[in-house]
Amino acid sequence: MVSHAFARSLRLQRLHHHDPGRLFIVPLDHSITDGPLTRGHHLDSLVGELASHRVDGVVLHKGALRHVDPEWFTRTSLIVHLSASTVHAPDPNAKYLVSSVEESLRMGADAVSVHVNLGSAEERHQIADMAAVAEACDRWNVPLMAMMYPRGPKIADPSDPALVAHAVQVAVDLGADLVKTLYVGSVDAMAEITSSSPVPVIVVGGPHDSDEARVLAYVEEALKGGAAGVAMGRNVFQAADPGAMADKISDLVHNGGKASSPVPAGSSRAA
Repeated sequence: MVSHAFARSLRLQRLHHHDPGRLFIVPLDHSITDGPLTRGHHLDSLVGELASHRVDGVVLHKGALRHVDPEWFTRTSLIVHLSASTVHAPDPNAKYLVSSVEESLRMGADAVSVHVNLGSAEERHQIADMAAVAEACDRWNVPLMAMMYPRGPKIADPSDPALVAHAVQVAVDLGADLVKTLYVGSVDAMAEITSSSPVPVIVVGGPHDSDEARVLAYVEEALKGGAAGVAMGRNVFQAADPGAMADKISDLVHNGGKASSPVPAGSSRAA
């Protein structure tokens, strides 16, 4: 009989396509919040490009999967995002569930993700939703990534190390396998948070920045602070060349800044 621990560990290993200790994830779930994100390009071609340039996983909403070739997920992992809200809502910080763990499994997910805004007016509903999702993840042996952000009427500084540490702890206490949160702006302060967490902590990519050198310096600094990787969306898919940008970030995350070997003609960067 296969143990629950084996099944969950197997899915976590699938998520780590290029490095057992670090992750490079590209969230593509912004579309429900902000509207179309591919600027006239097909989502399928974007996912294919990312999968071919050493991205460990992409985050998508369930409906988007109808328009993406399953072949790409032999090279990258699928994380189905369960939370949503739009910028047009009275309270955009009030996230709610729009899918389930069971539905995500039917679609072939390797993991699921849930968004919680710590300090939002609707915080209690989001924490309760995450607890329910964590229970379902335990039942079905599915890795859970918690997207944890201090956001709300009483949050003066979202990147305050004490607030970010609290957000990470909430995710840990509710059963997350991986936490995505803010970089706190200091290598030492980030190291204190990451070293205290029993689960990997990856940092968000932040708003789009046209200065590529500044984006890469940010990634490098977060890694020095003990981050297990990055979940970078806009600074990858809004780059002039998303594949090239993905390669540069992957070199930092997986190769310590050393460029990877060229891919022979006619081949691909397989998992």
